[in-house]
Order: sequence, then structure tokens, then C-alpha cells
Amino acid sequence: MRNVPRTLRAGLAADFTLPALRPATVLTSADGTRKLLFQLDRQAAIESVLIPDAPRLTLCISSQAGCGMGCAFCATARLGLVRNLTPAEIVGQVLAAQEVLAPDERITNLVFMGMGEPLANYESLVQAIEILTADWGVGFSGRRITVSTVGLVPAMERLVRETPVNLAVSLSGTTDAQRDRLMPVNRRYPLAQLLAMCRALPIPQRRRITFEYVLLAGVNDSVDDAGRLARLLRGIRSKVNLIPFNPFPGSGFTSASPVTVRHFQEQLLAAGVHATVRQGRGQDIQAACGQLALEGQRAAAAC
Repeated sequence: MRNVPRTLRAGLAADFTLPALRPATVLTSADGTRKLLFQLDRQAAIESVLIPDAPRLTLCISSQAGCGMGCAFCATARLGLVRNLTPAEIVGQVLAAQEVLAPDERITNLVFMGMGEPLANYESLVQAIEILTADWGVGFSGRRITVSTVGLVPAMERLVRETPVNLAVSLSGTTDAQRDRLMPVNRRYPLAQLLAMCRALPIPQRRRITFEYVLLAGVNDSVDDAGRLARLLRGIRSKVNLIPFNPFPGSGFTSASPVTVRHFQEQLLAAGVHATVRQGRGQDIQAACGQLALEGQRAAAAC
């Protein structure tokens, strides 16, 4: 910066840093998915995932190192919570991912569905969203950013009121007994309280809440579950994203069969619920939904 005095430049260099994330490893799946491993410090590492689905290219971002929510079907939960990420570390994942793109590639969508519970790191999340959406920042449209939560009810209303992003809620159960087993957060914010908040949220016109539902064989994939789910969502402007479970070692679960997934979707559609099935991406590099557990870090350490 030649337009400021040399003494000021020296002071800035001594007192401030401009940290930049650089991926320690980049793993590429057979389907084109890329998983980026970032070693933040001696204790903390995170993963981000670039997911191609032409014409979209989605970056899945982490908001915490590890996660403290304890969801039974998620490999990240096995790590526990290490620490929250700073706004710089959150935004840095986007900037670093842009650096690994081919000249003809462009990130079109951002999803906070990586490691961690975004709303448990609320202040850093909101600061990062401001930087990502500002004209003076990254310049992303808020309509192309989605934040997923396990259902931290008090922070959900704040997010919708204070940011321009889309909201996704991980549901994965149609009774409190199911959800208590799969998602411990349900003991604090049970289904009735969670869905009451979803009904009360000031969602902008032409937008919907996305409900994510991980299908586990013999656990939450029955005909009764599909019927209950449709009834639970009645009156909520919503869509359902069905996610076949992505296995990881020691999970104790198996994925619902393709036939069961299709029948579950058909039941929801017949009940008037907009329902899609998320296609698994990056399973061969443990980059699919629920599989982020720093396998790339362990692989790199073994080399």
C-alpha cells in the first residue's frame, strides 16, 4: 500500500494479520465431488465439500470444528465439539474453494451443512453471512445460501429476522421417541415446540423451509412415518429433502432401500408435500451428508 506512510505500513504489519485458509489436502471422488481438508491449528481441523450438479456447483461449509449435537446418524458427532470457527475461518472456506476451481467453474450455492451446528455459533455465522452477501465482500445472493440446523428454536427466529438466507431443519423423526434417540436436541426442543416455531417464522413469500429427513432402514422409513410426516408439516410452507443414510464405520444403521425411499417420497407427494430425494455424492471419499469425520486428515497422516 504505497499510498500510506511507511511507518503506518510497518505498524499494520506488526499488529495485524490477514489470515488465508489453504487446504492441506483435496480429495476427488469418482463423481467429481471434491473434499477440502483444512488444518486450522494443532487441535482443530475442518472439511468443506464442493458438490457438482450441473448447472449448479454447491459448496458445503463447516461452522464448527467437530460438533456437540450428538446426532446418532452423523459421523461428525463422534468427534465432539472442538471449537467454534471465526467469521474469517468460515468465509475463508469459500475463498479457498474458489482457488481450486477450474477456469470455467463458479460456485453457485452455499450450504451450511458441513461440520458443526451453525446456530450454536450464531454470532460468527451472522458476521460471515454479512461478509458473504455484502457488495463489499464476496457478493453472494442470500437466496443462494442455506443454513441447516438440528432445531435450535430460539436462534431460528433470529436467523430468519436478521439474515436473507434460506433455512433448513434436520427433522429425521416423526415422534419424540424417535427423535430423542436420533437427535438429543429433541429433549430440549421437542417436535411440538420446533414445529410451532416453524409455523410462526416470518418466511418471505415464495420461500419455503426445507425439512431434511435421513432415512434409516427399519427406524424411520415406514408407511406410518411418511403419513405422520405429512401431517406434522400441514400448514407449513415447506419442502422435504429425503436423504438416504450414508454409512460410516460403527454407525449401527443401514440405509433404506431405493424402493423404500421411492415409496416414502410417493406417499408424501400424494399427501401434497413437495418432496425430493438427495442424490448421494462423494461417498467413496467420505464426503457425503453425515460422513465428514476428518478421514482425509487420517489418510494424510498415514502417508
